[in-house]
Amino acid sequence: MQIAFYAPMKHPDSPVPSGDREMARNLIQALSRRHRVEVASRFCSRDGAGSPDRQRRIASLGAGLSARLVRRWRVAASQPDAWLTYHVYHKAPDVIGPAVSRALGIPYFMAEVSHAPKRADGAWDTGYRAAEAAIRLADGIIGLSSLDAACVLPLLADPARYHRLAPFTDTVPYAAAAQRRAVHRQDVCARFGVAPDTPLLLAVGMMRDGDKLASYKVLADALGLISERGWTLIIVGDGPARSATERGFAELASGRVHFAGSAEPDTLPGFYAAADLMVWPAINEAYGMAMLEAQCAGLPVVAGRTGGVPDVVRDGETGILAPVGDASGFASAVAELLDCPGRLQKMRQSALSETAANNDIDSAASRLDEILKTAPKVCAA
Repeated sequence: MQIAFYAPMKHPDSPVPSGDREMARNLIQALSRRHRVEVASRFCSRDGAGSPDRQRRIASLGAGLSARLVRRWRVAASQPDAWLTYHVYHKAPDVIGPAVSRALGIPYFMAEVSHAPKRADGAWDTGYRAAEAAIRLADGIIGLSSLDAACVLPLLADPARYHRLAPFTDTVPYAAAAQRRAVHRQDVCARFGVAPDTPLLLAVGMMRDGDKLASYKVLADALGLISERGWTLIIVGDGPARSATERGFAELASGRVHFAGSAEPDTLPGFYAAADLMVWPAINEAYGMAMLEAQCAGLPVVAGRTGGVPDVVRDGETGILAPVGDASGFASAVAELLDCPGRLQKMRQSALSETAANNDIDSAASRLDEILKTAPKVCAA
C-alpha cells in the first residue's frame, strides 16, 4: 500500500528533538517495512497560545492545502491507498487529512489522538471541534497511550475502530549498546570526570517552560533529599529554559550534576547503557520515548506515575513509579534502588527482555499492517 503520512504537531524532519518527533519517525520507519510512505505535508497546525483567529486561519489554510493535494493526486500516476495522521488534539488538529481522504475515497487513520471535553467553548474551541470531527470520521484510531481511550472511544460509531499499539522503537542499537556497557560507562565517566564506581543517574529531556521545567524542579528537589547517597547526575538535553534548569540544580553540591547538552540520536544509546538509573518525574508526560529507549538499553527507570507512563515503565519490574510531583516519594524510590544493586541488576535484565518482546519496531510493523487491513471500502466523494 501507499500511505500518506502527516504529523500536524511537528514535522518528522523538525530540527528540534522531542519524543513526538521520534515517534513520528518510528511510525514512518515501521510502516515502510511493508508499505510505501509519503509525507503528505509539512504544515504545522499547532496553536499553543489559544488564539481563535489563528485557529480559523489554520482551518482556512488547511482547506486550501487539502484541495491542492487532491488536485495533484488525481492526475498523478498513483495516489495513496490510505492516510495516517499522527498526534492530534485540540492544539494541533488535522485540517487536511479528512478532506483529502474523503475526496480520494481512501481510508483515514489516526495515531495517538486525545480528546478533552473540558476544552469545548474555550480558547481552543475551533481546534477542539476540528480534532473531534476528525476522530469521528476516522476509519481507525491507533492508541499509543491507554489514557486516551476513555474519552476517544465514545466518539467512535464502532469501538472496533480503536486499535491498541504499544509505544515502540528500533531496539537493536540500544540492545547493542547494553552489550558494550563497560565501554560506554568508561567513556561517559572519563568525559565528565566521574569515578567509575559512582552511582550514575541519567535524565534526558528538553529544557522548556511548563511541564519539562516542572519535572526538572521536582528532580532537583528529590535529589537534594538524598544527597548523602553519593550519586552523580548527567542531564542530556537543551532548550530555551536551560538557564532556569541549571539554576534549579545550583544548590546541589558542585560536581554532582553535569549538563551534557543536546545529544545526537546515535549517541543516546551509549548514555543509557552507561548509567545505573534513569530518573524523570514525567510531569504530564504522555508516555515518554526517552524512558522507553532507556529500558531498551537495559536501564531501569524511576518516573512519576502519570499519563501513559505506566504503559512504558512496568512498576516493580523495569523500574519504580512514584506519585507524580512528589519529590519525597521520588527520592525514596531512587534511594531504594541505589541501596539494592541486586534488584537494580534484575530490573536491568527485565528491561531488556520486556522491551525486546513488546516494544520492538518489527512487532509494531506487523501490528500496523494488521490495522491497515481492517479499513473498510471507501468511495471517493
